[in-house]
Amino acid sequence: MGILSTNFTESPMLPQCRSIRRYWPLLGLLVALVSPTPIRAADQSTPVTELSFPTAANQSVPWKDLAGKNATVVVFLSFDCPMSAGYAKPLSDLAERYAKQGVKFVAFSVTDDEPAKVAERAKGYKLGFPVFQDEKLRAADALQATTTPEVVVLNAKGDVQYRGLIDDGYERRLVPNRKVSKHYLENALEDLLAGKPILITKTEPIGCKIVRPRKTGNANAGPTYHKDVLPILQTHCQVCHRPGEVGPFALQTYKQAVVWADDIKQFTRDRTMPPWKPRDGKEFIGDRRMSEKEIDTLAKWVDAGCPEGDSKDVPPAPKFPDGWTLGKPDLVFEMPDDFVLGPTGQDIYRVFVFPTGLTEDKYVTALQVLPGNPRIVHHAVTLFDTTGSVMKSQTLSQTAERKKRQPGDVDVGPGFTSGMLPGLRLNPTELFGRRPPFGPLGGWAPGVVPRELTPGTGYLLPHGSDLVLQLHYHRNGRVEKDRTRIGLYFAKKPVERHVLGFIIPGKFKIDKDTRDGLGYIPAGERHFAAHGSWYALEDCTIHNVMPHMHLIGKSVKITLTPPGGKAETLIDIPEWDYNWQEIYYLKSPLKVKAGTRFDIDAIYDNSAKNPKNPNDPPRDVRFAEQTTDEMLFGLLGVTKDDPKRGLPFAITQGPFRLGR
Repeated sequence: MGILSTNFTESPMLPQCRSIRRYWPLLGLLVALVSPTPIRAADQSTPVTELSFPTAANQSVPWKDLAGKNATVVVFLSFDCPMSAGYAKPLSDLAERYAKQGVKFVAFSVTDDEPAKVAERAKGYKLGFPVFQDEKLRAADALQATTTPEVVVLNAKGDVQYRGLIDDGYERRLVPNRKVSKHYLENALEDLLAGKPILITKTEPIGCKIVRPRKTGNANAGPTYHKDVLPILQTHCQVCHRPGEVGPFALQTYKQAVVWADDIKQFTRDRTMPPWKPRDGKEFIGDRRMSEKEIDTLAKWVDAGCPEGDSKDVPPAPKFPDGWTLGKPDLVFEMPDDFVLGPTGQDIYRVFVFPTGLTEDKYVTALQVLPGNPRIVHHAVTLFDTTGSVMKSQTLSQTAERKKRQPGDVDVGPGFTSGMLPGLRLNPTELFGRRPPFGPLGGWAPGVVPRELTPGTGYLLPHGSDLVLQLHYHRNGRVEKDRTRIGLYFAKKPVERHVLGFIIPGKFKIDKDTRDGLGYIPAGERHFAAHGSWYALEDCTIHNVMPHMHLIGKSVKITLTPPGGKAETLIDIPEWDYNWQEIYYLKSPLKVKAGTRFDIDAIYDNSAKNPKNPNDPPRDVRFAEQTTDEMLFGLLGVTKDDPKRGLPFAITQGPFRLGR
């Protein structure tokens, strides 16, 4: 390995290091004098060059048949790890690019899948190089791999030249960088093939830990899997973490739980999982949070070595909803064709518009979304539009898309990609009449069970309106297709109070150039505060709430202050995540008195240090519809206690004021 054993790593001195490249021959001679022995692939009794690997056809392939003439790139991956799966296409592109230069790529799956299953899953990701099951982690041990994804570059002799990251696509685990600027694997290959010293030979991989066999604890030493852990996983995790659902891996067996045990402990302890963004406020239906006792039980189980316990303690398997859980809907909408989602890139919001064809007003009392592909459908929001503006946006977008569409294109199909308020033309003076131009119909997220609204209430669906379905699509590293359906259930009895959609608008910085809008967030601001207020002019009832911001939002809180009373928290999300937006339904509808003030307060980070900032360098971000712009809204589902009275609210702190 010679001069490559200098092992330069990422450093603030990198520019200076590059400037001394002309001294590499001298440095190489010095290093060769103190370290003349080539570094082996790993300090193991069986080097990777002496191993062979099983195929789906029960054949054994020796290393010599996998190695490249000039270099070999070994990729350790897991199709269950979202950061690993997301690199399928970039790695395939690199493999194709370097094949003519005598470089071969080979991947090893570190999961417990059988070779045939590994081959099947690899086919779905269209990897352009062979993938083998790493039986008993022999390759991972030989090359001292710790993480997926992790790459190891070997020269023609089988000596390690580089190990670690593919690029700087992630700042830290599950947190992607705004853009990829450092291509570690590509740079190592370029230098190796050119006969130059590799400047960076090691980086710390970021991803999912490769789990070695652990010593199983005593079955009587505290919590056990069958008796204590499995019921928690069934209640809080399996709704997403089961085959075919949006969770990247399953948590249905003891073996699966052991593989992901360290992650289970970490992500439940810091409350990253189960995903539930509110930390304070009223009680909501479908709260996915674990209790402190449950979190402590999981931690103790992991610390004790994951004891399995007695199989007699296994609880009954849960039954998850399948099909229309409330019976046949009164009106069903289905996407006219498959939407094709690409394997990599940012998640997207896709909008689908359906004419209802209704000749009379209806009231919606329940709604159910049936994802055509639960692996990629993250959540859904529905509303109606009587203006035709969203349908017009869909028509124009579809016309433009068809003109430039090519065979094999992804992110194509029915609908159009948009922000969270898709093509709506907001006119505040028209929002709250008897026939509003648009309004909510409900939402869906994994685990949400369709429920009928309180008797006597319903969402108005005006005749002649369009139904707008917005789906958040989550990429999983391979091309996927979806054709989602949505079912509406209409009121069978008279509706006395229909649910209105009210908006609390926030306000950003206002100056002479933005006084006619809702302002902007200055570039570089790390802690920009925004605020807005809403007053109830009559008694009403709150049924649901949905805060809304975009990418650089950090936190949001909505409070209510009764006349002469103290402020109460309606909802508080201290760690905003644009990809986890839901409509939160109160367990008990909240009655409020006339004069109650609603306040929305939010913090934004528009600095270069925010990895979610889409602008590099940061720019002033205006209040507008595009995802790369910003918004601040509190969306409330409200019924008026006296339907015959006029406008039930007034807005302050914004560019307009409504009221009697």
